[in-house]
Amino acid sequence: MAGLTVYCCGPLPRLRRLLQGLPCAVRLADWRELLRDGPARRCLFALGTDELGPLPETLELLRRIRSAPDRFSGCVAGVAVDGAAELDTKALARQLIFHLSMAGCAFPERPLAEGTGSLHNWTVLQKRLGLPSREAAWAAALEALCLRVLDFSPQQYDKPRLLMLHASDHATSNTLALGERIAAQLGEDFSVRIMSLRNGAIEDCRGCSYRVCTHFASRGTCFYGGSIATEVFPAVQSSDVLLLLLPNYNDAVGANVMAFINRLSSLHVSGALSGKTLFAVVVSGYSGGDLVAEQAMGALCLNKSFLLPPRFCLLETANDPGEILRLPEIEARVRTFAAQIRLCAKNRCD
Repeated sequence: MAGLTVYCCGPLPRLRRLLQGLPCAVRLADWRELLRDGPARRCLFALGTDELGPLPETLELLRRIRSAPDRFSGCVAGVAVDGAAELDTKALARQLIFHLSMAGCAFPERPLAEGTGSLHNWTVLQKRLGLPSREAAWAAALEALCLRVLDFSPQQYDKPRLLMLHASDHATSNTLALGERIAAQLGEDFSVRIMSLRNGAIEDCRGCSYRVCTHFASRGTCFYGGSIATEVFPAVQSSDVLLLLLPNYNDAVGANVMAFINRLSSLHVSGALSGKTLFAVVVSGYSGGDLVAEQAMGALCLNKSFLLPPRFCLLETANDPGEILRLPEIEARVRTFAAQIRLCAKNRCD
């Protein structure tokens, strides 16, 4: 098996030591190498923070990624962040993964292994695996991440089953109007199902213990039942691609969609989400669409098991009902986004 190139951004003494001790073959390189030679097809981005947050060279890396929107086409990557304090590691990783995806990079499920300054975020895994230290738990997670990147080979489908989920009003929603236009572009190549999360009360997750969650997950349901368990769970399980329609509510995902995401923990612990691909459409009235996209991506890909394809998200801005379909060049962007979904579901997106 070919090795993994690790692009290091920052001093990273602790993370470098762990990476060099992994049994899988890794090559550590300065991140500027990818600017000179182009990125490796299978790579890991290793970033660090200090007590004040992201380092200046990390911001330079983000700017370079955004300046070349096609540089990472054909790449598969993971991200490791080593923090000097308890903040910033996940926020930095989400921003990096978002921009890499929009630049053409694909990511396997759970593409992040981050260590806070205390490594307290690895306490649960340390106990679950019976490991001697938090650092050992992080090393195990790093090894697993490297293997997921190296082994990444998403399943391809002759006629993918796409589930489009929304919680919008048909009469007024720009987001739903845009989603329906995208679904129409997919045509007969896809089996498309559109499902509303507005039908019936949706109870949010209340945080069952892992034992209780896995007990109900083994039956394909959830302790709290309701339409999520009886209607939405089966639809998710029978789909290959999830297309989330996300209006921007106060720079966040709406309540019904967030409840759906939280309740998906039941399917996640049972392994039922593995191999499914996430796409999203975000429509903002003002700004902040990237925050909503990163929130959905972080919940479903970094914390659960969805694959993140290249250019996973379409971001638009519209206010008045119906305005979205009057935006300049909107039909061209719809066709491009639908073509990206088709490419990743029916052909190889790595």
